[in-house]
Amino acid sequence: MSPRRNRPGGPRRATAAAAAGEERGLVPGGGAREEWQGEDWVVRPVAGSASTKHYRCPGCDQEIPPGVAHVVAWREYDGLDDRRHWHRACWQAKDRRTRKVQRSRDAPRY
Repeated sequence: MSPRRNRPGGPRRATAAAAAGEERGLVPGGGAREEWQGEDWVVRPVAGSASTKHYRCPGCDQEIPPGVAHVVAWREYDGLDDRRHWHRACWQAKDRRTRKVQRSRDAPRY
């Protein structure tokens, strides 16, 4: 049996891969495009090793400590200053949550 040949990608394959990415809603930089509440959102996963700061999840109002994998989401046409860090489960359950997050009395408001 002869070894398999490596075929070069060439420009034809590159454009086909880019078209397939646009159909699936992929965004350059490893993100994906999703629609939520009638707006387009860019969603990018963040590995646990890449997270070095504390963040507050807008879905559950709990803290995301450093070293925990999570998701960064922002509206497609807003600036990068409007990025929000969500727990993965909170982002997936965002449609099942109520509008108003119930906080305890001692919970910080940020």
